[in-house]
Amino acid sequence: MKARYHIAIQGIVQGVGFRPFVYLQARNRNISGYVNNTSLGVEMEIEGETGALENFLQVVQDTPPPITNITSIRIDPIPLHFDNKFSINQSIATGKRSALISPDIATCKDCLQELKDPSDRRFGYSFINCTNCGPRYTIINEIPYDRHNTSMSDFQMCVSCYEEYHNPLSRRFHAQPNACPVCGPQVFLYDGEGNLMEGVSPVKEAARLLKEGMIVAIKGLGGFHLTADAVLEKAVKRLRQKKQRDEKPMALMSPDLSAITRYAWANDVEKEALLSKERPIVLLVKKSPNNIAPSVAPGNLYFGVMLPYTPLHHFILNFGFEALVVTSGNLSEEPICIDNEESFERLSGIADYFLIHNRDICIRSDDSIVACVSGSLRQIRRSRGFVPAPIFLKEPLISTLACGGLLKNTVCLTKENKAFLSQHIGNLENPEAISFFESTINHLKRILHIEPQTIAYDLHPDYPSTHYALKQTQLSSIAVQHHFAHMVGCMAEHGLCEEVIGVVLDGSGYGLDGRIWGGEVFTGDLSSFERKSHFEYLPMPGGTMAIKEPWRMAVSYLYQAYGEDLLEKPLPFLNKLDSNKIEILLKMVRQEINCPLTSSCGRLFDGVAAMIGLRNIVSFEGQAAIELEMIQSREETSPYPFETYNKNGVCLIKHHPVIQGVAEDIIKGKRIAEISRRFHVTLIEVFSGICSKIRDESSIEKVVLSGGVFQNRTILSGMEEQLKQKGFKVYSNILTPANDGGLSFGQAVAAHYMNLK
Repeated sequence: MKARYHIAIQGIVQGVGFRPFVYLQARNRNISGYVNNTSLGVEMEIEGETGALENFLQVVQDTPPPITNITSIRIDPIPLHFDNKFSINQSIATGKRSALISPDIATCKDCLQELKDPSDRRFGYSFINCTNCGPRYTIINEIPYDRHNTSMSDFQMCVSCYEEYHNPLSRRFHAQPNACPVCGPQVFLYDGEGNLMEGVSPVKEAARLLKEGMIVAIKGLGGFHLTADAVLEKAVKRLRQKKQRDEKPMALMSPDLSAITRYAWANDVEKEALLSKERPIVLLVKKSPNNIAPSVAPGNLYFGVMLPYTPLHHFILNFGFEALVVTSGNLSEEPICIDNEESFERLSGIADYFLIHNRDICIRSDDSIVACVSGSLRQIRRSRGFVPAPIFLKEPLISTLACGGLLKNTVCLTKENKAFLSQHIGNLENPEAISFFESTINHLKRILHIEPQTIAYDLHPDYPSTHYALKQTQLSSIAVQHHFAHMVGCMAEHGLCEEVIGVVLDGSGYGLDGRIWGGEVFTGDLSSFERKSHFEYLPMPGGTMAIKEPWRMAVSYLYQAYGEDLLEKPLPFLNKLDSNKIEILLKMVRQEINCPLTSSCGRLFDGVAAMIGLRNIVSFEGQAAIELEMIQSREETSPYPFETYNKNGVCLIKHHPVIQGVAEDIIKGKRIAEISRRFHVTLIEVFSGICSKIRDESSIEKVVLSGGVFQNRTILSGMEEQLKQKGFKVYSNILTPANDGGLSFGQAVAAHYMNLK
């Protein structure tokens, strides 16, 4: 018997070779009909013997092209047409749009083979791609994902490329960035003054300059990288100085896995991530000794490493580099450069040379960062390679725009049961970043065809993201408490909607009482929460200066622990400080001058790090806490004494027993590695114990762990282990960052359920 079906498929099914795949499967089974792209996804009609149709549908659903992600498929029987061929029809643009756009995909094996084949017409061509790889999100202006809606519209295909593009049997059928050296984008080398270097092979010359210790700005998929030979300490130091990035670790790119394993350890999960189509930066434990310049990641046990993901990267790394430093093309805390002229202007004081190309980047997209903790790969920065793939939700939500926070900003848009978390935007502390924030919102709204009904924002009144939200008077607005957003984000990615215990530990977030929270335990669901426990409030002398200068927090904690006697304690940390500075700070605390109160766990890390002599001033966010984790010993040890007490139904955690324990160990001459270990063990004991108390009162068995402190592997794995031993079901961030990069996702979900309440 014959039958005919109309089929509508949604998901990432455009620009991934799905239509030619369908064409081949239909032709091989003597099926007639058609397939085409629409603004909703892919539509097709198939007609043939019922057995062939069933087999066709099974293959399409079970083994589609590798980049495909089918999220829904609707099959409706329709009358027979009695046609005798299968065709690929033109795209159809409709009013409603829900087609998903593929993230940028690393160069595939087939293209790499052609890139290295001297007999191939694309040999050595830096823009080789096919339907299985290449740029997507960073070159698109509009959907459907067709060439005229991308930055490839400026390049008219030659006869050979045109034939490939229109041949359903070709790997490049409707590959929108399809091009070759005859008709496509080209690479150019410029000197530091912006002068074109003629008569040289741009990539070969750039490689030679890198080996001489030069800094080369290279235009990639989502922006410029500043690059240097990673084995040349002098070059790396010079890059740090020029970029004004004193100590923050810089990423590495190596040609292959064998090069990486010469200087870093990688388990199977990490190797799989390195080789994945997303090609993120993966945090790997350093090997010792290694050839990498010490200045790449000082004070850190890890290197951030990735493999090449564009043909240009592969090409330049093939000139014999063990690794290149590839750090974002910007001055510290500014958005990365994406435009050629912009790069000459903004990076001229950093880069000695510029390796650029003439294909426009439509939207910035930094490299993603992941880490393997407790056997799971976790997002630290979700950006290139992952965006704009959605995070699927348990049920449809009100269409919402969530604006995120101040640091590690992202935005999130929801549509039906999908949440679209943006690429990393960064710290909204300069006009360029705020402009990037606004352009990202507009870009995502346009290409995803989302008109939000609600806008969600952080409670902090001074965040630029909050200011933006409150100006959107045409939308209903809702403020979401910072740490509640962290908790809800973790719940939503795990499909939880019931009441949970939420342990949210981070640096800072505006509390319901106007104070700075950050060491919190909640109970709650997706719509509301109750604050069950937190650290006692403590003054932050100088406000935000206390974040940049951890010694201030150390003095504040010591003053709380010892009062006016603190200066009598024989602590080397205090002896090295200017006594006048200490007295001024103590006066601020006594008189409550510019000393906002905080319950932050992140500030406690800072204070302990300063007390033991690690870090009085930081050059990047979280530096003191990171170094405190890095120096710890791995020996079994006992926790410091700690105390809690009940006040108005809330369990308050005292700092002073822990601080006194740290001080006593310092005075006894204990190793700082041991002190750090005891401190970590203490926090794990404190919060797992509080969870047990809450369970005794509420019978809640599920615990959610979120917030920036849970980027600390010791705290995350230790808490998970302790809580599981106590019989809890434990959930932590995997698909979204635990830090503020995931904040907007939680805001978007919370806003929906808060509105329903």
